[in-house]
Amino acid sequence: MHRSIGTAIRTIEPRTASMQSSTQTASGTAITTDIPWRLDRLPWSRFHTLVVVALGITWILDGLEVTLAGSVSGALKESPALAFTDMQVGISASAYVLGAVSGSLVFGWLADRLGRKKLFTITLLVYLAATAATAFSNNFMFFLLCRFFTGAGIGGEYSAINSAIQELIPARYRGHTDLVINGSFWVGAALGALGAIVLLQPGLLPPDMGWRVAFGIGAVLGLGVLLLRSMLPESPRWLMTRGRIAEAEAIVASIEARALAHAHEPMADVPPHRVEIHPRDENFGVRHLFESLFKHYPQRAAVSFVLMTSQAFFYNAIFFTYALVLGTFYGISPDKVGLYILPFAIGNFLGPLLLGRLFDSVGRRPMIAFTYAMSGILLTVTAVLFDRGLLSATTQTLAWSVVFFFASAAASSAYLTVGESFPLEIRALAIAAFYTLGTGAGGIAGPWLFGTLIGTGERSAIAAGYGFGAVLMIIAAGVAWRWGLAAERRSLESLAKPLSSRAPSK
Repeated sequence: MHRSIGTAIRTIEPRTASMQSSTQTASGTAITTDIPWRLDRLPWSRFHTLVVVALGITWILDGLEVTLAGSVSGALKESPALAFTDMQVGISASAYVLGAVSGSLVFGWLADRLGRKKLFTITLLVYLAATAATAFSNNFMFFLLCRFFTGAGIGGEYSAINSAIQELIPARYRGHTDLVINGSFWVGAALGALGAIVLLQPGLLPPDMGWRVAFGIGAVLGLGVLLLRSMLPESPRWLMTRGRIAEAEAIVASIEARALAHAHEPMADVPPHRVEIHPRDENFGVRHLFESLFKHYPQRAAVSFVLMTSQAFFYNAIFFTYALVLGTFYGISPDKVGLYILPFAIGNFLGPLLLGRLFDSVGRRPMIAFTYAMSGILLTVTAVLFDRGLLSATTQTLAWSVVFFFASAAASSAYLTVGESFPLEIRALAIAAFYTLGTGAGGIAGPWLFGTLIGTGERSAIAAGYGFGAVLMIIAAGVAWRWGLAAERRSLESLAKPLSSRAPSK
């Protein structure tokens, strides 16, 4: 093994030497580099697989947390130590969402300032500590605090991880990879459903122990991920904008060596593209974000807002009221809900997995429009069947699974769109901002509205709510088709010029 790696490095040295064109101008104020295009030309290798596994676990953990929290709500009410009321269960769910929104903004801002690697380590540590502490809760306020910080860790992961993945994965694989990783939320949801079914079995564990072990699952999974993440480098693109070219060059050369040693396809030549960077002492932040959103890229900002908000309403409205519909209209007991979540989770994961490659080949605009439109159309059909009483618990779950086969790919593409639409220096903060807007406008309003509609006990009221969600998705499809960004197989720098490529004003 040592010999093969050494040979690979010796083989690639002449090529990288000719490609390391990062030079400083005579004035010492600008640097030109081809680092982005060297990263984009790479074939898929073990390094990229490591990136996917080490960083993609975020969405599995989120799916696990959300599903477990919903599945153990009954156990929390029956816990001798906690004895929660229905209101306290709802408040704890809101604390998780509030934490996710807050963590996304704070850690997203820090990820652009301090780097991707530092933040995706810090956010995972926050999550691990908080979810482990949740298992030791003995009163409502401590539980609430733990859920807030668990959400903060996961929210911070969204911005730091999406940024790192998009900056490390070659352009021609970026769409498929991003969709599958975002869709892996549902692998976590399936694990959470299975865990709840097993751990909450009557008589298996003491009444106050099953839910504690359930929350401990996430902490155990996260410990292994810490080791994997320690093997990942800082984003060379982020280092490039900070003027740390020597570090960025060394990381790219190492990745190239590993790609050459283990890849199953040849490495493409580097196109004659360069980007000019003007390193500066100032940090890019909220002011630069607002300038990008409202001055430089207002159309992209509008498209991102529509995509994020519509999918957040669509998803949260249905998923967070899933158990209520099954219980109210089909008589499914709480301990059996997990069995119905499993096929739903499978459909949600298969959508991005099977459709993802088309976002890189057919293109972003047509595929985003197609998946959003199909989600809206199929939900409309489901709403009509539900209103007329033509569905059972099984066929209702099957219908939802088919709807969300497309909706899951659509929702994942919203995060992809935001990350590709704005400059590197504010990418994490932009993802955090739109995640917050989408969660605030759609993620909070959706469950509240549908919870109210389900409370009426009227099928027609709930069907009307489904129709509203369907209309939002169809409108978003039209927006994506008309104004969406054709980002497939293009470098991030060609989509949004780095802010540091502009000479600082004197």
